[in-house]
Amino acid sequence: MTRLPASASASASAGEELVWETRFHAADLGKLRLRIDGLALDAGLPRPRRDAFVLAVHEVTCNAVRHGGGSGTLRLYRGPDALRCQVTDEGPGFAPGSVPHALPDPGSAEGGRGLWLVREFTDGMEIAGGDTGAEVTCVMRLADR
Repeated sequence: MTRLPASASASASAGEELVWETRFHAADLGKLRLRIDGLALDAGLPRPRRDAFVLAVHEVTCNAVRHGGGSGTLRLYRGPDALRCQVTDEGPGFAPGSVPHALPDPGSAEGGRGLWLVREFTDGMEIAGGDTGAEVTCVMRLADR
């Protein structure tokens, strides 16, 4: 993983602080998952919400590696009430409706299970991008409300 300088980030929302920014590849995914868990713990995200957030971030980063050109950039922001993780890649982007509304049958070849999990396990998910990459953002409130 390559730590990027904080000045490289331009997308912190009002009241948010950039906690961590890194470029990652497939070999980094295990370490990245452990680091996200530690940062979520430091932010005060309790279990089982922390486990759900870590799994969601892992799914998004795996998708960036698998479908987005083999690498990606992760930015983790902390606001007063939430953690927000933004993952960008340089892959082909997303087709409209790529996140299924119901869990796909495990025996089908249809994809989308990872993004479905991200949407179900977090308090919010946004997908942006087009022909030159994708940006997936997920949000988890620090307290379950």
